[in-house]
Amino acid sequence: MSLGLDLLDIGRLERALDRRPRLAERLFTEGERAYAAARVRPGQHLAARFCAKEAVAKALRLEAWSWQDIEVVSGTDGPRIALRGALAELGVSVDVSLTHTGDTAGAVAQVR
Repeated sequence: MSLGLDLLDIGRLERALDRRPRLAERLFTEGERAYAAARVRPGQHLAARFCAKEAVAKALRLEAWSWQDIEVVSGTDGPRIALRGALAELGVSVDVSLTHTGDTAGAVAQVR
């Protein structure tokens, strides 16, 4: 079992997405973008998902990976992580917890 943690200033991500509109397509899956777009402050939710992806990568000790291969899937019982591509072949399960305030987003990932 291993853990990963990541924190991010939400405004920093929002500014980056404003400067480079296609950045969201590179960092987030279609489902993640749709989930965030349905919220009052999409950047807040994207920032939490960015942190989740980073936390998963840290927990898995990844050196190279695709942003599209780690997806935060929202469900009725909370968010879960879906691993895609080569990461799906690792045969691991990942638990995740997301949080955000007005300024900061964070996530913790636990690999089992």
